Amino acid sequence: MITGIIMASGFSRRMNRDKLTLSLGGELVIEKVIKVAKESKLDEVILVYQNELIGDIGQKYGIKTVFNSSPEKGQSESMKLGIKAASLSTKAFMFIVGDQPLMDSKTINEIIEMFKNNDKEIIVPTYNGKKGSPTVFSSKLKKKLLEVEGDKGGRRIIAEMPHEVGYVPIEDYKVGLDIDTWEEYQHLVEMEREK
Repeated sequence: MITGIIMASGFSRRMNRDKLTLSLGGELVIEKVIKVAKESKLDEVILVYQNELIGDIGQKYGIKTVFNSSPEKGQSESMKLGIKAASLSTKAFMFIVGDQPLMDSKTINEIIEMFKNNDKEIIVPTYNGKKGSPTVFSSKLKKKLLEVEGDKGGRRIIAEMPHEVGYVPIEDYKVGLDIDTWEEYQHLVEMEREK
């Protein structure tokens, strides 16, 4: 069993508005992410949120939602809340960021297959040679993940355990694009129009 944890409780500081509720191709950014997670081979999907609207969207799609009352603690808080809400029988956690609206279920499934078919404890996708999301961590690393602090997420663990990391090169770099600035959002809007 593999649990997908959608981390959707950031502050979108560089955008000055909640980027996850922006519209892209007729749907909200977070909706696109939830839908591909649901369509994938993930066995359960958990949404960690701070904006009530995002929590409502998660409930509309019938996934487990967890309110993050301490989002100022950074990405690590979303990770921990997701882990604690996950089924005890899960073998791995996939951490999905809420601001990658071009992500698709095919890519999620490729990363899951890589985890299932080798002995690495961590799987990281690469886009044009750069490490990205979503990442998978074996449940054997649960204790380490629950000790992570701040906004670095699981990067410290990846850096500490290079021999336990498997990389999946993803052909379509666009699925790995995220939104941090208004310019990046406009760029994705253009991409959607050209489809």
